[in-house]
Amino acid sequence: MDLTEMKNSLNTVYTLWLREMLRYKRSRSRIIGSLATPLFFLVIMGSALGSTMTLRSGRYIDYMAPGIIGMSILFSSLMGGVSIIWDREFGFLKEILVAPVSRIYTALGKATGGVTAAIIQGTLLMVISGYIGVNYVSVIGQLFCILIMFIMGLGFIGLGITLASRIDSHEGFQMMMTFLTFPMLMASTAFYPMENLPSWLEIPVRLNPLTYGIEAMRWSLIGVSEVPLMRSMFVIIIFASVMLTLGSWSFDRAGDH
Repeated sequence: MDLTEMKNSLNTVYTLWLREMLRYKRSRSRIIGSLATPLFFLVIMGSALGSTMTLRSGRYIDYMAPGIIGMSILFSSLMGGVSIIWDREFGFLKEILVAPVSRIYTALGKATGGVTAAIIQGTLLMVISGYIGVNYVSVIGQLFCILIMFIMGLGFIGLGITLASRIDSHEGFQMMMTFLTFPMLMASTAFYPMENLPSWLEIPVRLNPLTYGIEAMRWSLIGVSEVPLMRSMFVIIIFASVMLTLGSWSFDRAGDH
């Protein structure tokens, strides 16, 4: 790739990223809804279950906060795939696919836009959770948590792009979202530790990439984790790499149809 091609590719990534950011900025209902629902879970469930659950790691609301942030990253990243369906429906996707730029950079531009939106939401949740009483171990840990959000977001946006490249309707995508997100969320350590799980449920929890992202964030924010940090980071990095590759391939194939 020569210098001109590289410049055009980077311009494509930036343009699509900026388009996703402008779309996100204008959708105030999406921003409010993406914050209100997780905070509702944190305040109501954290208070209700916190009075009945005893954890060796400390208060339940502190334990639950990383899980709520992980839930936000999961939902917002997967929803990034909706923009592909919108763009296909209104003809914009066809226009950008005929541009003299590799489709991989087109997929990368949409992915970075979706991940940035997810990180903004996750960071806002982390800050607000601190104000309502969640205790974090350090500022450095919070900064490291943002890096974990980024890696998690890449993996789930890759999954979202893969699904959106194969599904033609909003209804079908929403149904698939529901089919995936709630089982992934409930079969993770977002709301309860693995030590309290029956043996049959521990298997899907340990196979779930969301578990490792949440455990890595839990280590960085409150200093405890049921999974060693290096193992969690290894799993989410591999997951992000595989899903981004699969998402780029699916997006490329979708443009041929």
